[in-house]
Parts: sequence; C-alpha cells; structure tokens
Amino acid sequence: MNPLLDFSDLPRFDAIKPEHVTPAVDGLIAQSRAVVTQLEAPMAQVSWENFVEPLENATEKLSRAWGVVGHLNAVADTPELRAAYNENLPKVTEFWTELAQNLALFEKYKALQASPAFAALSMARQKIITNAVRDFRLGGAELPENKKERFAEIQEQHAAISTRFSENVLDATNDYALFIEDEADLSGLPADVKQAARAAAEKDGKSGYKFTLHFPSYFPVLQYADKRELRETIYRANATKASELGAVFSKCADWDNTQNIIDLLKLRDEEAHLLDYKNFAEVSLVSKMAESPQQVIVFLEDLAKRARPFAEKDLAELRAFAKTELGIDTLEAWDTTYASEKLREQRYAFSEQEVKEYFPEPKVVEGLFRVVQTLFAVQIKTDSAPVWHPDVTFFRIEKDGKLIGQFYLDLYARKGKRGGAWMDDARGRRKLANSVQTPVAYLTCNFSEPVTVDGKTRPALFTHDEVITLFHEFGHGLHHMLTQVDELGVSGISGVEWDAVELPSQFMENFCWEWDVLQHMTAHVDSGAALPRALYDKMIAAKNFQSGLQTLRQVEFSLFDMHLHYDYQPDSGKSVANVLAEVRKQVAVLTPPAFNRFQHSFSHIFAGGYSAGYYSYKWAEVLSADAYSAFEEAGAASGSVLSSEAGLKFSREVLAMGGSRPALESFKAFRGREPRIDALLRHNGMAA
Repeated sequence: MNPLLDFSDLPRFDAIKPEHVTPAVDGLIAQSRAVVTQLEAPMAQVSWENFVEPLENATEKLSRAWGVVGHLNAVADTPELRAAYNENLPKVTEFWTELAQNLALFEKYKALQASPAFAALSMARQKIITNAVRDFRLGGAELPENKKERFAEIQEQHAAISTRFSENVLDATNDYALFIEDEADLSGLPADVKQAARAAAEKDGKSGYKFTLHFPSYFPVLQYADKRELRETIYRANATKASELGAVFSKCADWDNTQNIIDLLKLRDEEAHLLDYKNFAEVSLVSKMAESPQQVIVFLEDLAKRARPFAEKDLAELRAFAKTELGIDTLEAWDTTYASEKLREQRYAFSEQEVKEYFPEPKVVEGLFRVVQTLFAVQIKTDSAPVWHPDVTFFRIEKDGKLIGQFYLDLYARKGKRGGAWMDDARGRRKLANSVQTPVAYLTCNFSEPVTVDGKTRPALFTHDEVITLFHEFGHGLHHMLTQVDELGVSGISGVEWDAVELPSQFMENFCWEWDVLQHMTAHVDSGAALPRALYDKMIAAKNFQSGLQTLRQVEFSLFDMHLHYDYQPDSGKSVANVLAEVRKQVAVLTPPAFNRFQHSFSHIFAGGYSAGYYSYKWAEVLSADAYSAFEEAGAASGSVLSSEAGLKFSREVLAMGGSRPALESFKAFRGREPRIDALLRHNGMAA
C-alpha cells in the first residue's frame, strides 16, 4: 500500500517516502479525471447528489494527499522530497487549472444555481455553488480555447516560480552560519541564547558559538549584542538573503529572487488582463471583503495618517536615547532593535529576557489550552499519531466527550523547515454517509528548542512575542477545528474571505495581555514562581511601546504589496525597489539602508497566497479588536475576560460558521452591529 493513498484516518507520516509521491499523484489525478469525464456527460437534471458530491469526493483525495506532500516539503525538506515535489507540482497545477476551466462543469454549476432546487438547499450548499461559479470565472472557464491554453501555462509557471522563490529563501537561510570563538564578542547576549549557540556549534562538531539566519538565532543578536560590528554583520546577512547581494554571504548565487519577483508580477498582470480585469489586485479582491484596491489604499493611508504622529514621537525618543545613553550618534538599521530594547529596559525597568524566564513551553501550552477550554467549553487531550519529526506532538479536542478535531504542534526552528509560523489543514470537516469526518490542523512555529549543554536540558523558553504568535496560530486552528458546518467547501477556514481569515487569530492574541490568563500560564524556569504582578504591570505599561512605528511598518508592507499588484507595470522601467522606496517616502519614518532587500524574502506575497492581500492583517485587526472588546465588556462586569458566555457566542457565530456565510454577516451576528475602528486604535495606544 502506498501510504499517501490511505485515507482511512490520519496521514502515515512514519511510512511516507519521496518515492511514494509520483505514483500517488499520478493515480489520484487519473481517478479524478475519470470522474470528471463522467460528470461532463449530459444529465437530465443536475443535483447536489449526482454532481457536486461525486466531484468533491474525487478531488478531496487528491487535495489531501498533495496537502501532505506540501506540508512535508515545508517542514522536513530534503533533496529527495524537494525533487519529488517539484516533479509533481506541474501535474497537480495542470489538473486544477483544467478543472477550473472546464466549461461543461461550469455550465452544470450555473444550471444548478438557476434551478428551482437551489432555494431548497442549505445556506452552506448555496454558498459552495455560488463560490464555484465565481471561481470558474476566475479560473478562465469562459476564455476562448487559445487563451485557455495560455492561462494554463501561466498557472503552471506561477506555481513553479513561487516554489523556487520559497526554496531560495530556505536555502539561503539554511546555508548561512556565523561562528564566534571569543565569548567576549557576545557581551550583552543572554545566557540561554549563548547556550543555544554553543549547542548548535557542538552539533556541528565545532568549538565556540554558531549563529544562523533562523529567527531564534539571529534576532537576539540584533536585540542584545553590545558589539556593533556583530549586529551589523548578521543584519546585513539577513537583509540581503535570497538577493543578488546575498551571494557575498553564501556559496550560491542561484538563490537570487530578483528575476523571480519580476516574473511573478508579469504573470499575475497577464492573468488579470486575460480575465478582463485592469490589474491583478482587482482579481485578488473578487473573493475578499474589500470592494476595490482604492478602498484598501484609502483604509491603509488613513491608518498611516493616524499612526504617523505616534511613530515620529517613537523615533525621536529612540534617536535621542541612542545618542545620549548609548553613544550612537547616527542610528543605523542594526542599532534600532538593540537601542529599542535598552530604552524599554530603562523606561519600564524590565527586559524581554527577564519576561522570557517565566514562559517555559509546558506552562505556556497548558495556559493556552486553559483559555480555549474555558471560553469554548471543550476539552483538549494528548493524542497519538505518526509524526514527521520527534519534536512534533499531537492532540485531540472533545466537546461533551465527543471528538470534534485534532491538531499537530510543531514548535521549534530547525534545518529543512520553512521560517515563520502558520496553520494549515490536514483534513476538513464534512458529513459522510454514517459519520462526520472531523477536521485536523497543522500548527507550525519556529521557536527556540530546549537546549542541552553539558548533559543538562532546560525546557524551551518563549519570548512574550512568541507566546502571542502561538495564540495567533491557534486562533486559525480553532477556526478550522470548531466549525459546525458539514460541507467541505465552506467548513472551517474553507471559503472564508482571505481578508477575514485573520479575525480569529488576531482575536486570540489579546488574551496574552490579561492578568487572569498570564498568572496561570507562567512559571519561572528555575523557581517555578508565577509572573509577579509588578512585572506584569510593567509589561502592560510597555505594551504599546513603539506601536506607531510597528503600525507604519505593517502599512508599508501592505501598501507595497497593493501597489505592486494595482498600478505597477513590470515593463515600465521602474524597479520593484523603486515602488518600495516610493511607499516608504509616503508613509515610513524609519527607512532601511539601500542594501536592504526585504522584498527578496517577502514570502507572504510571492510564495504564500497573500498577493494583493497583505492588507488583510490590518483589515482583520479592526474586526478582531472590535470582537475582543465584547470580552472586555464582559470582563468589566464579571472581573474576567474569560467569559464562557461571550466565548460560546463567538464560537457559534464566527468559528462554527466557517465560510458558510459572508464574514461581515458573522461579525454582525456576534457584535450586533457593523465593525468600528475605535477598539483597534485604543488597543494600539492611539486613542483614548
């Protein structure tokens, strides 16, 4: 048996090998094509049961198997697996493009939508059919044959270049290593960071300390290293990775993403014109809440205007502090994180490192589960399943003793694992003949692993930012796992507008600032004592430290993304770097050095599905902050934001509904009104 073809339960990660990929993909595509051929034939009457269901049954298997391969490619990259993935990516892309362009299927969906039977279908089934009609149009189903052929070529080329973009970032990250022999050069670095660097060097059979471009390794250098040259070295390496300048630091000039960026933008622009849209941003927004690129730009520019006075104040304070207290006359890019941490320590009398000592992994995970169990009346229990790495853990979620979802937790950074944090679905919820297929999620982060030095192991310690990241990804997981929709196409995160998908994730972040939550999820790594109230009060005082700068940074990324896909012409002679410079001139108060190549590793928009959609983070933050204010209102009355009444309503109206109705309707059903920006501004310290 090919383990990729076993759909009886969970993926058999302990048995899957690269050589299984090609036969599984070939077989599943052949099966799906056979079903499609049957469904293309004329039908006396098209119904959900004789048309949509068989198509869904056939294509779900291919989606699940390829999802497993894609997941392994992201978390356990090897040359063999990468080769198998890249060999099969064009076939899978070709199949989905064919399907999206199939005029016979499109006509049947339209016939079903226009039939008297449509009104009798459930809201979820109606939404799936409506979405399908929209997606066929976006997939080029209405194009003439010669244009369909070019459209299919675009999809295949796009998938291949996106993958290459991602691989270049991963390879450039994995390749870099900075070895430091003299401990005196590491002045200012916390003990646990030095221990991790020493353990990394030992793993390579070398003396001294090893630093890499994985976030838990390089970021503490920027934050704490007193030696300015060391900060500059690692900043330059990180800021130029996967670019033409990155070859200075790596063995391979082939990891330059410059041409990949241009090629992706050209392909997207061509796709938009084939579909009769003016630009790719318009195509992207068809399936989102926002109505037009102009609306998004107005929203972002308004947010920038509100944040700018706070950002200017943040920067003026930082420059003055760096000059008078640190002797840094000109604040460079490799100084800002270091100076910010020193200013925070002076102003609020605590450091992030001090806070980190109170967040050992077991206590954090236990505290997260407590919040979820209290709010949503569920139970989270340890479970067992085959996994792709010994560090991965597996859990189940039950409600009233009944299984409703499961999830994998893969927390640590390692070689061969894509950077960042994300949630993805292994399987969606759907009603089967005699049972319900429960949803399964992957929750992936890149935190520091437990460190063993001289035979002693300490648990992984999380920064407060990492705790927030974990809550964020778990929010996505809850959206997927707490769904009550029985139709695969709109259960969980499926069918949710992309600019609303961040609502549950950003909503969950807010609990990381609550005393009622933190006192139950902290225990000092040495003494076991909970976070002291005095230290918590300092954290709250510092919560919006430099929030103006942080807001402008997100707006900068969002506007850059939107302009690239809205009014930038790749053949105009203007470079992508020029677009970024223009956006920075308009909104930024802090501009990176000319050598910075941030865009070359901006995987969200070039390899991660956020093209013309990065604004979603700020857009959804309006919704999430406003939703969370309902819990603050409940807390004002009861003394705790962990309101099960508000939690169950949020679960019922937002999480459970998945994509079965528009996100705005779900929000209004929960809040009883339209969203307001007030809570977002208040949470960011930019309003009373």
